[in-house]
Formats: sequence, structure tokens, C-alpha cells
Amino acid sequence: MNDEQKKEQQRVDLVITEIKAQQILVDDQLNKAHQETRAVEGNYTDNASINTFEIDDASETNAEVQQQRQLVARVVETENILKKQGATLKALAQAPYFGKVDITEAAQPMSLYIGLASFQDKQQHFLVYDWRAPIAAIYYNGTLGQVTYTTPSGARTVQLTNKRQFTIENGQITNMFDTDETVGDEMLQYALGQQSDAYMQNIVATIQKEQNDIIRDTKHDVLLVQGVAGSGKTSAILQRIAYLLYHARRELTADQIVLFSPNRLFSHYIADVLPSLGERNMRQITLAEFLDARLEGLNVQSLFNEYEINQIRHVPTALNQAMESVKLVTNLDAYVAQLAPTDLKFADIYHVDQVIFSAYHSRIIFNRLSPKLSIGERLLQTKNTLIKELKRKLAHLAESAIVAKEVNQLTVDEYQALLGSQSAFHDLARQQAYAQKQYVYKKYQPIYDAIYNNYFIDIFKQYAAFLQYYGTQIGQNAMLAAKEETFLTELEYHRIDLQDAVPLLLLRDMLTKNGQNREIKHLFIDEMQDYSLVQLAYLKHAFPNAKLTILGDMQQALFRTSTNLHFLAANLKTLFKTNNLATIVLNKSYRSTQEITNFGKALLEKGAAITAFTRHGELPVLLRTGSRGCLPVLLELLQQPTQQKTTAIITKTQQQAAMVSHQLTNAKLANNLMTATDRELKADLVVLPIYLAKGLEFDRVIAYDVSAENYAKPTDAAIIYTIASRAMHELVLIADGPVNQQLAQIDPSLYRKLIVNK
Repeated sequence: MNDEQKKEQQRVDLVITEIKAQQILVDDQLNKAHQETRAVEGNYTDNASINTFEIDDASETNAEVQQQRQLVARVVETENILKKQGATLKALAQAPYFGKVDITEAAQPMSLYIGLASFQDKQQHFLVYDWRAPIAAIYYNGTLGQVTYTTPSGARTVQLTNKRQFTIENGQITNMFDTDETVGDEMLQYALGQQSDAYMQNIVATIQKEQNDIIRDTKHDVLLVQGVAGSGKTSAILQRIAYLLYHARRELTADQIVLFSPNRLFSHYIADVLPSLGERNMRQITLAEFLDARLEGLNVQSLFNEYEINQIRHVPTALNQAMESVKLVTNLDAYVAQLAPTDLKFADIYHVDQVIFSAYHSRIIFNRLSPKLSIGERLLQTKNTLIKELKRKLAHLAESAIVAKEVNQLTVDEYQALLGSQSAFHDLARQQAYAQKQYVYKKYQPIYDAIYNNYFIDIFKQYAAFLQYYGTQIGQNAMLAAKEETFLTELEYHRIDLQDAVPLLLLRDMLTKNGQNREIKHLFIDEMQDYSLVQLAYLKHAFPNAKLTILGDMQQALFRTSTNLHFLAANLKTLFKTNNLATIVLNKSYRSTQEITNFGKALLEKGAAITAFTRHGELPVLLRTGSRGCLPVLLELLQQPTQQKTTAIITKTQQQAAMVSHQLTNAKLANNLMTATDRELKADLVVLPIYLAKGLEFDRVIAYDVSAENYAKPTDAAIIYTIASRAMHELVLIADGPVNQQLAQIDPSLYRKLIVNK
């Protein structure tokens, strides 16, 4: 250890001593807070059981209970704040910081240390600055010389004289070097050389300048990030969420941020990133989960189902283009605008087999309203009128003899459940009246829900009518008529294609002026290449007040024809009605070794734009199995010793994955078959289809059967590229017979080819 490192280690020791001293204080405060919480909660339980037999005591009791609830909430919040402080101090005690910048401002030299969180000594001097603080941008963006950074009060300029980076483990500096780069190669080499884990790690110590531009952007309503596989785009997006929460803490909470992730596995994989930065996780959901919730009662086809089906049957390209283009959205707008009252498809509302409100009745209410109102406004007033009529019906029904008889036949427990917390009544008659009213309301709750959710409009017939209109507008009557027939047939089985689910929901919301969440302030959409323009338009509609961050890699388009960034950006400006859109391109790949990256990009027409980080490893291996078939070769390969911790066997389809997993199990090789419903990688050897591997990484990847027969389409090269890009350290491809056409054409010096035909 040289003198400079000894000096830095002494500072680390001093900072950790200060951290541990504060840990003792926080632990003591936490113990006291915990005792106070238990005492207040005990007092709340006592007060909550106050006798309310006399009805005059009820309001006083409720006030006391509410006061106790507020007190409980305050002490619990205090305890949670102290727990968070304790967790932050514990993390800082292991590695207080990872960077240092020496700057000169107004002839005054200063040294600033950058870490996961800010830390001050007893005199309120900053010993560590949070990586999200404005001044920390110098560390990520600045090269030696004059540097300008943004503060809440405006831009400031300083002289950056030195930038130093540390690797600190258990309080000891294991690596230290000075650099003029954003993050020096030595630190990246160390970080990227680690084996994969079940969770994504935060990258705050190795954020690159272009990633930092994504993280700190607060100017644009729409941020579009095109990043090649392994460019760190998803990691940067998670750091962006942490940055936004840090800088808008008073206006923004984690509950106001939604991330649409590609699958449940990925949601689990990234689950630790924000907590490691001291922030709560945002809401996460997949598109399939979101649509299922909005189309309750229907089995919505998922993106994965659609992919699997398309591997078997051919869907006309013209139909896909018609159902996924901007034209569909503009025609939906036009269709709703030109609708006449006679065009609306009203529906009967049933309770069991009894019509409560007929379609004819709802149409009469609608037609009585002023034609000067929009369709949406008239439907809203129709809904309100139906609800008022229902309440009058139920109030009358609650007083009937038949309901009194039904209530009297209830068990004691059922009767008490109707009364709920209302146990104080002046006389039995009032109690009975209340019970009958509650009985009727609960019995007919589905009717209220049906009216509230606009089921007096038959949205399915309305959507079928739109398909007819759309076919006429684009000159594809026969094609859209066939689409309409398929849609109506699927409905009979309570199913709906993904291609229909989103425009149907968009039509329903346009008609009813409903279905929007205005509380969400930021919406993040990962794997943008898997979304159609119609789906992106719908998500913007569903969250109208949200700023959007949309990211992905056009080269990994598994589910639809690849497009280019310029085309997407132009269409999003039109759909979102905004010019405040920025695009950021990340072309450097960090995940894989240079050999794996070079091999993968050779499969792509536009692969030349991808640059590999200089981390070397073995060449990818292509195993041609000859007459033996893939499985025997795969079994032999898996029985050989490996230095890699995690291995993923990635197939083209779920059916292939199930077959491979079954054969491995028969051969006594423990493995984990992943499906769309799984949330966690539970073994070091996993088998999964490529679409479930999106966003994940593994030490070793084995691409199963990259033959010309299995990957026959020209677009299938993108699938093989996506599989290859999941590998960090080792890549093996197995082919049963001649290989995929694009794979056969790449430079043979980029891989080792072995023919196994014993």
C-alpha cells in the first residue's frame, strides 16, 4: 500500500468510526421508538373497545378512535424513518463511498467524496455526498478541466483537478486509481467480471456519462432510450427512478410511479435495486396483468401466447399492420366523433336471469338528454340516472315483506355480519330496517357495479361495429370482416386476442370518458420493441398525467417486425401530441465479453453500430451434432465441469423448453423450468424460452438447436442474437443439422465450430 492509499484508508477509517457512532445513537432512538409504538398500539386497543351501546356515545367514541389511529400512524412513521436511517448507516459502514473529485471554486480547493447516500458529521459537515446530489454530476460527467453542473439556483462552473475511484469492501480499500474518464476501465473490469446473481445490482459506482444523461433528465415529457443488449439501459432507468424520488421527495412518491416490465421473472430480478439505494420499489406490472385487470371475466391472450401461436400458424402481415398502426388510433377517434345515437349498442343489465334495466330503457334515458352534449357526457348522465333509479328500487325493495322474510331466515352470524359495526340502535324496528337495507344493497351490488362500469353499453358489439367501419376506411373490408368473425367467436369462449384487447379498451374509454389514472406521475415502459404503437397510445391514454420513459432495443424485436428509432419517435410525437420528446442511444455493450458481443452483433444487419467493452473471454462455441441430435450433446456438455455459477438453456419456444427440462430431469440433472407465471430463478441451471430471458443475464448460456429448421425465418437471427446477448462469460450454441442461414454467413473467426458425431 503506497502513501496515498494509506492516507485515503485513514480517512475511510475516520468516516466509518463516525458512522458507527451515529449507528449507536440511531439504534438507541429506534429502541425507544419501538417501545413507544408498542405502548401507543396497546393504548389504541384499549380505547377501541370502548362501550358504544348507547347511540349518543358513538360520535365521541369515533373521535377518540380516530385520534388514537393518528397517534399510532405518527409513531409508526417515526420508527420506519429510524429503521431506514439505520439501514443506510449499515450499508455505508461497509463502503462509505466509491468516488472522489478534487475541485477548485473561487480559488478554494475542495475534495468531495461520492457514495450511496449523504453523510454528515456532528458539525453538519458533509463527509459523503449522495450520488444523486447536483454536485455529484461532476463525478459522472466531468473530465479534468473546467466543468459546469446544474443546481436548483442555476448553473455553476468549477475546475476539476482530479478524479479518484475506489473499491471498498468491509471498510478496506481494495482498489484505488485516478482517472480522467467517467468511470475508469479498471473499475468496470472488476464490476463486470463478477458472476451473475439472482438479483440485478445497482450500478451507481459505474454509471457512464450517457447513462447519467438518462438518469438526470427532468426536462422532457417523453424520454426514448434505444440501448443495445447489455448497455445498462434498464439499470440506468432504475437509477433514474431513485434520482426522481430523491429530487422531488415532497411531490413524488414510489406509489406514483409505474413500471411495465416484460415478465414476472424480470420484476423479481430488479426487485433489490431501489431498496439498495434506500428507496421503496415503484409499482410493477406486466401488460398482460394490466389488461386482465381491466377486462375481468375474459381470458386475455398474453404476448407470450401470441408468440407461441405465431410460431405455429401464419398471421397475415397486412392484418398485423392494420391492427398495430397509428391509423387504427386515428380511426378510433374518427369513429367515436361520427357516432350517431342510433349507432350505440345498448345492453340489458341482468340480475341472475331477471332484467333489471333493459337496453331499451337505457336508450330512452340517453335519447332524452340534450343532443348538444357529447356522446361521453350523455353516457355519463345516463349512468347517473340509472344509479339513482337503482337506489330508489332498492329502497322500496328493502321495505318489502319478502325481504323481511329473507332476513328473518338468516343465521345469527349472517345477521350480525349485516349489522357490522353498527351495533347501537334505539329500538329493534330500526335495527331490522337497517339490516334489510344492507341485505338488499349487498344482494344487488353486482347491478350497481355493472352500471358503474358502463355495462349498459355492449362494448363488444360496439367494437365489432368499429371493425366494420375501419375496414371500409382503409379499404380492407374482407380482411376486417374475417377479423370481426374471429373476435366474436373468441368471445363465446370468454377469450380475447391481445390484438383486440387494447383497441377495445381504448374505444370503451373514449365513449365513456373513463378508465384513466391521473395520479401516476411517471410511467416507465421496458422492452419498447415488444409494444405496438396502439398499445403505447393506450398506456399514454390510461395515465394521462404521467411523463413517459420508454426503453428497449429495436434489434431484439421478438414479437413484431423491427422498426427504427426515428420512425418510432415521429409516431409517438403524433400519438402523444407533444414535441417535448428526447431520444438517447446507447451503443456500447457491457454485459458480455468482447468475443460474445462481436459474435452476436455479426448476426444483425445493423450490428456494426454496437461496440463492445474490452473484457476478453473465450470464443463462443458452435456444436454441430450431426446425426446424434441436440439432447445427447447437451447432456454431455452439462456433465462437464464448469467455472460458471449460473447456466441458462434458452430455447425458441415454451414447448421446446418443457421437452428439454423433462429430458434433463430423466437424466438426473436438477434444473428449473421457467414459465410465464414464475417469479423467481430458483436454481443455477434453468431452462426457459427466449421471451422469458428478456432483461436477464447468466454466466453461461446454451442456445438450444440453432438449426436452419428451427430458425427458418430471416427474422429469426434477431432471436439468436437476443439469446447470445444473455451470456456474460460463456456462450455455447447447439445445432441439429445445418445452422440458421444468417448464422452460417458470419465470419468463422468469431467462434469455434465443433462437429460432434460419435
